[in-house]
Amino acid sequence: MTTMNASKVGDLAGPGISTYEEVAKILPKDYTPLQKPLERMAALYEAKNYIEEHLCAELGLQMVQVPLIVDRDSGVNDYLDRDGSRTPIDFNCGLGLNEPIHGQVVQAATKWKRMALKQFDCKPGRGICTDMRAVRKDYFLDHDHSSYVDQWDWERTITEKDRNLDFLKDVVQRIWKVIRGAGEHVRNEFPALRTNKYPNPPDELMFIHAEELLDRYPDLPRKQRETALLRDVSPAVFIIGIGWPLADGYPHEMRAADYDDWVTETVTKNGKKMHGLNGDILVWNPVTKRRHELTSMGIRVTKDTLKVQLDLSGQNDFLKLPYHQAILNDQIPLSIGGGIGQARTYMYLLRTAHLGEVTVSVWPKQLKEICAARNIRVLE
Repeated sequence: MTTMNASKVGDLAGPGISTYEEVAKILPKDYTPLQKPLERMAALYEAKNYIEEHLCAELGLQMVQVPLIVDRDSGVNDYLDRDGSRTPIDFNCGLGLNEPIHGQVVQAATKWKRMALKQFDCKPGRGICTDMRAVRKDYFLDHDHSSYVDQWDWERTITEKDRNLDFLKDVVQRIWKVIRGAGEHVRNEFPALRTNKYPNPPDELMFIHAEELLDRYPDLPRKQRETALLRDVSPAVFIIGIGWPLADGYPHEMRAADYDDWVTETVTKNGKKMHGLNGDILVWNPVTKRRHELTSMGIRVTKDTLKVQLDLSGQNDFLKLPYHQAILNDQIPLSIGGGIGQARTYMYLLRTAHLGEVTVSVWPKQLKEICAARNIRVLE
């Protein structure tokens, strides 16, 4: 395997840095927070309330309760990447039961939400939004990854005619409108955030297919392609088609096989067929001067594309699970959905250098020492 191909393979399982020496290199050395911790919490909740209200209004959603614990045997927990490298926390619960419930702490509510659309009787054009909390124990803990995760996990019922790129792009633009609006709102409410040091979020997102991104930067691994695009072309992008193998033989990134649809053929350019009804919003973070993912989302699998994706992933055994059976037997609706990282969004809008400035979690001693030397105060 060549060095370039090895870099591409190593880049498939999701974002993150692998050593604290690297973290020390990338954190800003001249950082001064725009707000003190308590004022930042006030701004954070202004942003949170704005986003929940306006996201629901834009997408026809209702805030609902969401589980922290699911039944292991239901198949609704999220395994995040299809390589099986990130596993949930398992435990037994139910005092006095002959056979305990085999519980798991959720890693995301991705699959639960689609099931919940039926539970809440959401018709086409209506959906749900959740204030989701999760634990992801297998993350490397750096400047924008935490074992404690908070997301706006949302899902909306759609029809067959909605399963196209135009519909996907319209939803993405609505989400970006809400995020931009939240930034403007907190800048209006908190003078400390009105600064010329960092540019405001751009008005428009750039849409680009993962194949087109590879065409631009054929010799770069995925994260470096994203970095080059955000730094040199557009500071806010939506990358379409994540999961299907690209022209170089590798997917842009590994994606779970049982929610987003990444196999459907969508467009053909210059004789090249492109696939996928999903994608990510990424922005350029002017504080860290790095790529910064805000949300992963997509139009969900049909019973036909579910079977294709599970077969490609070598996970056909999943088809026997209740969630997958519900899709195969048309018991839950077609949908679109995603997860917007709350702490990631606050970090971007409130111009912080570290996730720990906007969320409380556990952090390793090495990381806390690096942050302290950079004038970064993490919450714990």
